[in-house]
Amino acid sequence: MTERLRAVFDTNVIVSAFLSRSPTSPTQELIDRWLADEFTLVVCTAIVDELIEKLVERGVARSEIETFVALLDAFAEWVDIQEAAVIRLIPDDADDDVVIACALAGKADFVVTYDPHFAPLSNSYQGVRITKALPFLWAVRGDQPPAAK
Repeated sequence: MTERLRAVFDTNVIVSAFLSRSPTSPTQELIDRWLADEFTLVVCTAIVDELIEKLVERGVARSEIETFVALLDAFAEWVDIQEAAVIRLIPDDADDDVVIACALAGKADFVVTYDPHFAPLSNSYQGVRITKALPFLWAVRGDQPPAAK
């Protein structure tokens, strides 16, 4: 049996799922697959606090935010991030360093993000793969990207 994938979603991935109107949105499918228990979503307080802030800024209804946070409380794996564990890695955005710290503390296989600030890490850090939503979705589904035509 294959080991269960573990991932940390940067807040932009969840915000994308909330705002997307596409029926084929990879971020929405990832949220659905997480809720179907197909992989472990690892979170920490700092990421969830930032997520709430970003959703409020984008006008998402408070009730929708509260429902999603309740789902995180119930189904995500929470890790405690000590300030000393947050290493300065992302030169352009210190807030992104906590995403890496969360991934390391939670023994995640993936950080899923659309943030270009992660580029200096060259798609991985200490064994954690850094990718966008679609490649992670392929990993969860166990399939490959469509062949180029």
